[in-house]
Amino acid sequence: MNRWPGELCEGNGGDRPRIRLQLLDSFEVRRDREIVRLPMSARRVVTFLALRGHAMLRVHVAGSLWLDSPEERAFANLRSALWRIHRSGVELVESSGDTLRLADGVRVDVSDAGALARRLIGSVPVGAGADVDWSPLTRELLPDWDDDWVLVEREQFRNLSLQALESLCEHLTAQGRLRQALEIGLATFARDPLRESAHRLLIRIYLADGNPFDALRQYRLYREMVRSRLGIEPSAQLIDLVRGLVRDDVEAGAGPIAAA
Repeated sequence: MNRWPGELCEGNGGDRPRIRLQLLDSFEVRRDREIVRLPMSARRVVTFLALRGHAMLRVHVAGSLWLDSPEERAFANLRSALWRIHRSGVELVESSGDTLRLADGVRVDVSDAGALARRLIGSVPVGAGADVDWSPLTRELLPDWDDDWVLVEREQFRNLSLQALESLCEHLTAQGRLRQALEIGLATFARDPLRESAHRLLIRIYLADGNPFDALRQYRLYREMVRSRLGIEPSAQLIDLVRGLVRDDVEAGAGPIAAA
């Protein structure tokens, strides 16, 4: 079973129930092992506060979540959502005067994943890699939600997680741990097939592992994708990695794009 990043460092808080909020891949609230059911309006309030990560004015929460409603209606919708959250019996939201915030003690998976990503981007300790649960970095933030504020947060998490995966992959490659590096490199490629830096990492891994055919195949795959979808050529940085493996400059990508 995959553990949440940093879970082993967390105390159990005595007899206090552990409340976990999942926002990666789908929305779910758990109190210990029990799934907490919430209507969509309540889910949106909880998610908005969790992603903001600090106290928010009620007027801002209502206005952000019900943009197309008059102020009075938006406040009524917020009051209804808060009542439904309170009715669940789980302390998810704290209210203080005219502000709201996510309750202390609610563990949020995307926050944990973001903290892990920033640690990996900053520096990867020697020997790290096999003991890091990097799987949350391959997931999407609420992929079936289309609210503007979710789209922004989703793209920010996506970019952060891709940078972290590449940082860990580079570290493992430098350490000669090529099997683990390849697994992470392929996961990064799957997350964003048009990301050239992911292809460069995979080519370096294949070359380091003595597999030039796989390196050349990865290069050709990327070249055809960017030619057909974007009408561009691979960068000189990528071409240099396979320069000695190709027959001529045209195959390496220095020539013009072939006519359709």
